[in-house]
Amino acid sequence: MESNELETYRQQLKHLGEGGDLRSIGISNAIATLTDGQEKFDELFRCLFSPDRKTVMRAADAVEKVSIIQPDFLQKHAPEILRLCRDAEQMELKWHLALLLARVRWSKNDLQTVRIWLVNRAADPSESKIVRVNALQGLSALLEQDANRGQFLTLLDQVESENIPSLNARIKRLR
Repeated sequence: MESNELETYRQQLKHLGEGGDLRSIGISNAIATLTDGQEKFDELFRCLFSPDRKTVMRAADAVEKVSIIQPDFLQKHAPEILRLCRDAEQMELKWHLALLLARVRWSKNDLQTVRIWLVNRAADPSESKIVRVNALQGLSALLEQDANRGQFLTLLDQVESENIPSLNARIKRLR
């Protein structure tokens, strides 16, 4: 990639956290559209470690959108994704991580760690409803790598018993 193009992209990334509040995605859609290769994706991924909460949220949104089309871009970042899961406190980052986890091909040991993280997010009533719904979605998608369907159905029953409409709507779709 031409260094000028990459430098222009880096300059655009510096504006991710500008404007609006945590309910606004800012320029994350535009950034996702511009992220057309592994090198740019790597630059975007680094933004997940920013100290600025809006930058992290918007970068996570863009990473999620890009990885729908190019899930392989995530693979080299698997260790960093696990570290983010371990350290994440912001609900906005957690809800994106819950969906990203199923797009990575995990080793058997890491898959166990990922499953535990998702189950804990889904089962924890103190987590935001979006985090919980996305954790259930992530677990469902992980069934392709890890066919532990019985444990997944037990978790769905447990969460469904809380009778929270948004969670029950997703559970209905996942069944």
